[in-house]
Amino acid sequence: MKNERSRPNAPLAARIVLWMTLLFLYLPIAVMILGAVFVRENEQIHATLKWFVEVLNDEALMGALRNSFVVGLCASVLSTVIGTAGALGLRHNKRAWTWAVEGLSVVSLIFPEIVFALSLLSWFFILKMELGLTTVVLAHVSFSVSYVMMTVSSRLATLDASFEDAARDLGANEWQIQKTVVLPLLAPAILGGFILSFLLSFDDFLITYFVNGVGQDTLPVKLYTAMKLGVSPKLNALSSMMFLMTLSALIFFFRSSAFRVLFEENRGKNGSSAEEKNL
Repeated sequence: MKNERSRPNAPLAARIVLWMTLLFLYLPIAVMILGAVFVRENEQIHATLKWFVEVLNDEALMGALRNSFVVGLCASVLSTVIGTAGALGLRHNKRAWTWAVEGLSVVSLIFPEIVFALSLLSWFFILKMELGLTTVVLAHVSFSVSYVMMTVSSRLATLDASFEDAARDLGANEWQIQKTVVLPLLAPAILGGFILSFLLSFDDFLITYFVNGVGQDTLPVKLYTAMKLGVSPKLNALSSMMFLMTLSALIFFFRSSAFRVLFEENRGKNGSSAEEKNL
């Protein structure tokens, strides 16, 4: 085995570009949070949580928050079920047309979001469906399924087939193999797909703006309409709460077994294969 050469330090210019990029990305978020916590009264600046309390006491905003949670949970559950079933189906049906299904499953990843939103709106109009939370859930499922399928498929590609062969040798049928062997091994990937689809649904604005009904706004849409009257500390507090909720879900995902299975295990495999080549 060859000794790995130490990686040289990045040049100073590259580090400056990196820190400048991070500054431009995260400085607006820091300003938003500071604008929600610190207020200026009587030419004095002091910290307060008043605006967060006002957001929690605002019935319209809390109603929009409930809509976002309902839509996010429904869409993520449906996307997880459909995406997992689709990934398993593609794995067990290696036919000539499966490549077309795999290609169509990632359409939402490459289509411009505005085109996707307009096509969904036209489809709901053709079906004569009344716009509301139901159409929002269906729209979110349509683009979240692709992410779940990709997440579960990447885990399926790393599964050791010997577990299924051992179950067959013990007399298990295909349904028992899927239920007692494959699905437990896929649990971290399924959880990761669920969290990812929930975050995508909870934070989505453009597609929701096109397909939601009157008086059934989700939190991002409500935030957009409120910002037309100008940015206020209350809106900063609302945006900060959305950011903290999303950040909490991401931290949970990164600390869960789903992240370790999807990324660390694959990285370990790539590392071991590289070592084998160097032998």
